[in-house]
Amino acid sequence: MSQRGPDLPEVRRFEAAGFRAWPATSVRYDGTWVIRLTEGHPSKRLNSVSLLDPGDLNDLEARIERAGRCFASYGRPLIFRISPLAGTAIPAHLDQRGWRRFGESIVMRLDLASADLDHVIDQIPMKDVARFVAAAASVRADEPVRRPGLADIVTAIPAEAGLFVQESEGMAIATAICVHDGDLAGLFEIIVRSGWRHRGHGRSIVQAALKWAHLRGASTAWLQVEADNEAAVSLYRSLGFTEVYRYHYRSPAEEAA
Repeated sequence: MSQRGPDLPEVRRFEAAGFRAWPATSVRYDGTWVIRLTEGHPSKRLNSVSLLDPGDLNDLEARIERAGRCFASYGRPLIFRISPLAGTAIPAHLDQRGWRRFGESIVMRLDLASADLDHVIDQIPMKDVARFVAAAASVRADEPVRRPGLADIVTAIPAEAGLFVQESEGMAIATAICVHDGDLAGLFEIIVRSGWRHRGHGRSIVQAALKWAHLRGASTAWLQVEADNEAAVSLYRSLGFTEVYRYHYRSPAEEAA
């Protein structure tokens, strides 16, 4: 039996939702290449070139050069984000140039009608962005210098964003952001404090966020998780999430760490 590839219209839908839900501070287009840059946050999703049409193959070298200049102006290394929308020709071209591949992630979805949320206690999300960012930085053990960048991202989200924090012993132990965008609910910043993992906190905060979004009319939840994060992938699968597609990153060999 032949294996079908990802459904490209569905991929486009989740890619567009991702751009809306996690906005970069600078967005430029070169044909159907989306150049996203964010000075205040180092996330690869916010600092990479996404390719949206496998047939957009004109002037590759010149366009790669232009993208490189954009990234250099931000002091960022040039990174391409390769989803199924990139097709095969551009990845093959980057292979020929010796670009390295790294950072594979899985995009997963869940039909909320089938999710077991009846037993989940309603949790009211936090309204104070600064307080949430401080909690997320504490849980992640981020340096304080990164906090303004996350605050800018959260503030710029155009849809309704539920900011969830779970606390114990007077400190934040888990965080999550749920972006309610029409019938979609995107999950971001799902973090559990080191030393508090494998105790069910990740499951409970994700379920609280999902219930909140479902009560507001969302019918499909989705998220992005690093493929090598086996514990997180296992958790999401146990909650009923299934894989939609994968993406990875490419960078020039001379910029490899």
